[in-house]
Amino acid sequence: MSDTRAPRRVVIAGAGGRDFHNFNCVFRDNPDFDVRAFTATQIPGIDDRRYPAELAGSLYPGGIPIEPEQDLLKIIADESVDEVVFAYSDVSFDHVMTLGSRVIAAGADYRLIGANATMLRSKVPIIAVGAVRTGSGKSQTTRRIADLLRAAGKHVVAIRHPMPYGDLRRQVVQRFATLADLDLHECTIEEREEYEPHIQRGCVVYAGVDYGKILAQAEQEADVILWDGGNNDLPFYRPDLEIVVADPLRIGHERRYHPGAANVYRAQVVIINKVDSARPEDVKALRASIAEMNPSATIIEAASPMTVDEPERVRGARVLCVEDGPTVTHGDMAYGVAAITAKKLGARELVDPRPFAKGDLARVFAKYPHLREVLPAVGYGDEQVADLAATIEASDADLVLIGTPIDLRRVIDFSKPALRVQYELQEIGQPDLRSVLTERGFL
Repeated sequence: MSDTRAPRRVVIAGAGGRDFHNFNCVFRDNPDFDVRAFTATQIPGIDDRRYPAELAGSLYPGGIPIEPEQDLLKIIADESVDEVVFAYSDVSFDHVMTLGSRVIAAGADYRLIGANATMLRSKVPIIAVGAVRTGSGKSQTTRRIADLLRAAGKHVVAIRHPMPYGDLRRQVVQRFATLADLDLHECTIEEREEYEPHIQRGCVVYAGVDYGKILAQAEQEADVILWDGGNNDLPFYRPDLEIVVADPLRIGHERRYHPGAANVYRAQVVIINKVDSARPEDVKALRASIAEMNPSATIIEAASPMTVDEPERVRGARVLCVEDGPTVTHGDMAYGVAAITAKKLGARELVDPRPFAKGDLARVFAKYPHLREVLPAVGYGDEQVADLAATIEASDADLVLIGTPIDLRRVIDFSKPALRVQYELQEIGQPDLRSVLTERGFL
């Protein structure tokens, strides 16, 4: 007898990254499911479009609509949805289960897809770097690992967690080998912050939408693939070594955020970063928490020392601190490296950017009321970039201190005097990354 059950009607709740990967791995060309929509949150400007037919597979000749998450309950009712799949990251357990309770009350099942179902296997060794929270120090960790591997003669290719905010059909596989490639692909500020430091070190970066196709291409030119896992997500590839960065400035988050807690439980190595900025008792408490959650993990302590050219210009100045956008918005940090550095160098005042916020920046501050002394470097489109530049220009600061992973002066224009904070990972004592990579056969 043939199986005549109707396919389960599904909505995937995402943010333009993990949601597409889950679809590609579990739902594409799978007749047991009928994906009625994606919903989008966290990132502005990615809703009200479609996952294109070219990527959606044979079952979706018209593509799949992407709707605002605020319409999720209406979609469940209108489309008789059987199941909602939660597929984004860096969110509290409370957020995950509050949404789950609303979905269940609306009559649908609520599902989290595990790592094994969505981690692709590679022919090339994979080192995965993730984090407990956005802004923990993953970027400088991946740079440090890449430097060690390259110094050992390895050809390293980085594959970055997706940030597909433009035309998805043009972003199936993206390869970045030069800074000109960033312009070619019309990268946002957030994308530039993640790709540019790798490119400047001579490391090719891949990103995009279809991570099976990305892997197949990257394998052709890599001795080692470095999975650069943004937004503290689970790895898209099955790692040979999994490293997770934890933040003692947000003690307790290692147990209360998704999938950061899962990352800690899975990790072979956990790096406690920012020990130079955190209170010793918080570093000790985080170490004890990690040891309890994952007794077999190797724990490395590290600092991220900050440097500024002409630091004497900061002393006594009224400083506008511009910070990495994701870290201080959905990463929940009220400050970043620019604010920490300004205070250490004797700034007279951290200028409150809110009275000067233009356009979409005013909406950002309304959404994230914990931000009072820093300006998030949001820039997901030309309009936001223009608003960011206008906000900086309108401020009455003596000096702008840039704490983003790239020098914003190359991508936005403003006339205010500015300095940039730079930072790299510096392991303290043993074990360190060199010893871990050597022990595991990478060096």
